[in-house]
Amino acid sequence: MTSEETQISENLKGCYENLIVIDIGANLTNKKYSRDLDSVVQRAKDAGVQKIMVTGTSVKNSKEALRLTRLYPGTIYSTAGVHPHDAKSMVEEDMWVELQDIASAPECVAIGECGLNYSKDFSEPHVQRDVFKRQIEIACDLRKPIIVHEKDAQDDVLKILDEYSARLPPIVIHSFTGTVEQGLKYIEKGFYIGITGFICKDKSDGGIRRLLSERMLPMDQLLVETDSPFMYPNMRASKLPVHVKDSLTERSMLFVNRYCTFQRNEPCALPAVVELVAGLAARRPEDVALATAFNALKLFGLSQ
Repeated sequence: MTSEETQISENLKGCYENLIVIDIGANLTNKKYSRDLDSVVQRAKDAGVQKIMVTGTSVKNSKEALRLTRLYPGTIYSTAGVHPHDAKSMVEEDMWVELQDIASAPECVAIGECGLNYSKDFSEPHVQRDVFKRQIEIACDLRKPIIVHEKDAQDDVLKILDEYSARLPPIVIHSFTGTVEQGLKYIEKGFYIGITGFICKDKSDGGIRRLLSERMLPMDQLLVETDSPFMYPNMRASKLPVHVKDSLTERSMLFVNRYCTFQRNEPCALPAVVELVAGLAARRPEDVALATAFNALKLFGLSQ
């Protein structure tokens, strides 16, 4: 462990007493937050979410995400990217110049969310692949981590990333919803895995719950995110194992049930995700909070 890593670890010891966690993916540029963003950020802080990374999914909202970093310095950080659904919008070279400028800002700590989504046809697959490659090139040039969106496209995602293996920066698989086999392929590559409230919905025998319960996902490759306003951790309706439900604190339940609905998830729900992960993995919530915060600080270079 380097001196920097040791310092980060020391600063985070005992963090769960104050519930310090980091949301590495929240879509706070979404119009659902247009009227009360100040309250949303304050609720997150009250819940222990001290840092939030706002995801860029187009040139326009990557620019807006960067603007939020200036409004909430030290709390909000941004990413810059084009979601595969929006790949078809990148038709002018000026748009790529603007994306590069946004990505170059110090408050922008990662490239993405970018990748491939073959489950829907908002953009043609060949267009998605071209746009994904150009964003990887930006990330390689800037040496910033890449937030990867992948749905029904793992083979092509891995094939493309392998083309850049000699200079590829760290990779985060955003909001993982795949199978154990798919997860293991990413883990073996050394990629980080982002976990959301999807674990409430996953009732398969070979999905993310098994990846956690059998401890196949190393703690040093684990990150947590809300993907707000999506991926609501619906703990009331889900059929969670009893031991997992018992791991949830009243504090987390309060924030989820009072402030999160099916219409809008919030970053304040992140501690509940931490506790769900801990319950499934038979670990202490404090350890999951510490590991995920440490990973985020180290990976994205967030100020402490």
